[in-house]
Amino acid sequence: MAFRRLLTVVTLALLWLSVGPLHGAEFRAGVLQPPRKAPDFTLKASNGAEFRLSRYQGKVVLMGFGYTYCPDVCPTTLADLALVRKKLGADAERVQVIYVTVDPERDTVERLRAYMNAFDKTFLGLTGTPEQLTGVRKGYGVSTRKTVVDKKSGAYLVHHSASIHFIDGAGYLRIMAPFGTSVEDMAHDVKLLLTERQR
Repeated sequence: MAFRRLLTVVTLALLWLSVGPLHGAEFRAGVLQPPRKAPDFTLKASNGAEFRLSRYQGKVVLMGFGYTYCPDVCPTTLADLALVRKKLGADAERVQVIYVTVDPERDTVERLRAYMNAFDKTFLGLTGTPEQLTGVRKGYGVSTRKTVVDKKSGAYLVHHSASIHFIDGAGYLRIMAPFGTSVEDMAHDVKLLLTERQR
């Protein structure tokens, strides 16, 4: 009886080790447990087409929020994501980077297109009505705060959540990578998600 109990414990331990990575045990960024279905949405993309998140199932989607007038966080984030794609090599074709504007007043489709293309021509900037964008931010727990920095000119900054949302090929929100997560760690986690989809 004792031997059977020991055998059961060992078997369960081996089983846990074999499925551990599927549950995020090896991910380096912030893992969401349990994963949740990523809220679907439709916005206008910087390539002029309509973007619907659910149409990208089968790919890993890396989604950030920001704006083209951002002085520091946004360009740093997009530059890092461009490096992530380079590290992925041929697998980069199975990944889509999207960046949702938090400044629809100034971020036109044309401006978003030029801005995204400066980092990677496959990146898509997304915009819509203030109501649409508010709904998307609410669905992903993204906060924003507009701060006027020059009353005469009306110049302003938009402070916003800066994490990157990793959505797997089945459309589930799996990882939240905070600003400052290394390129190596993000590329590592994307590779795990891409491998996971083949299991």
